Amino acid sequence: MLAFAVRRILYSLPVLLVASFIIFALGSASADPLAPLREKNPPAPQSVIDAETVRLHLDQPLIPRYLGWLGGLFTGDFGPSVVSTADIGTDLADRFLVTMRLIALAMVIALLLAVLIGVLTAVKQYTTFDYTATFVGFLFLAMPAFWFAILLKQAGIDFNNAVGTQAIYTIGQVSVPAPQGAGAYVLDVLGHMVLPTISLALISYAAWSRFTRASMLEVMNSDYVRLARAKGLSRRTVMVKHALRTALIPLTTVTALDIASIIGGAVVTENVFQWKGMGDYLVTSIRTNDVYATASWLLVAATVVIAFNLIADLLYGVLDPRIRYA
Repeated sequence: MLAFAVRRILYSLPVLLVASFIIFALGSASADPLAPLREKNPPAPQSVIDAETVRLHLDQPLIPRYLGWLGGLFTGDFGPSVVSTADIGTDLADRFLVTMRLIALAMVIALLLAVLIGVLTAVKQYTTFDYTATFVGFLFLAMPAFWFAILLKQAGIDFNNAVGTQAIYTIGQVSVPAPQGAGAYVLDVLGHMVLPTISLALISYAAWSRFTRASMLEVMNSDYVRLARAKGLSRRTVMVKHALRTALIPLTTVTALDIASIIGGAVVTENVFQWKGMGDYLVTSIRTNDVYATASWLLVAATVVIAFNLIADLLYGVLDPRIRYA
């Protein structure tokens, strides 16, 4: 198992390196950080534009700029921002923690719902429960992430107006000012996470539950499951130890592949609920033509995607002994 994990990690490094170059090259070609200075009225002095050109390394060719940026990443230097007082690394670290707690909680809830509903609909195939769960799943699957988030936010506002107090938080990732005390702060953060988490989790759950149902139906009709039943094993043992374990392999693949979509959904969700997370940072970086900030954001997102796919590869070895022993 250790050798399997080491091989997967070594395979991921060249992928991340190629992704970093593509990200930096496309970011450099698509934005001009000096455009706001050139378009100012009255125009900025040429000396200011020349100084910013040197500070942002725009006087260098693409390859030296990329190598300098890549080397700085190992020391925590993510490059100069168009805002001279900003530190891209520090800003990304703060925003990353805000976004990842949303993504992590939403994924856990979505996976639990997907496995539970997927297994139950497979076991109760063609029943009223199966049809109802299928209809609800397709309903969430058809909803755009931004529209569903707006609906939830408006529902929270209407509920607060109806009860005459702020029972549901609809803006920001924490109250301003933040409550004093660790316990009060944690409760406040969890309260602000309710609506964004529901929005992100239900959109993801809808597709994953369908994959779980289809995989369970296929596994339940396999020979080794029928053999386990013929041996007299209990229905619970057959479902959990034999059927579900194998059925989770396709779900693991889909979850790893969907992580990029979840990050994109988090960007939209954060903007709807006005969170100061990775989504707000990306939108701001694009609006200000901040090439290094945008490229660093995309590199962090690419690293998360590669990391989740690496975790999925390792889970294959846990779920399927044939992969582990190979």
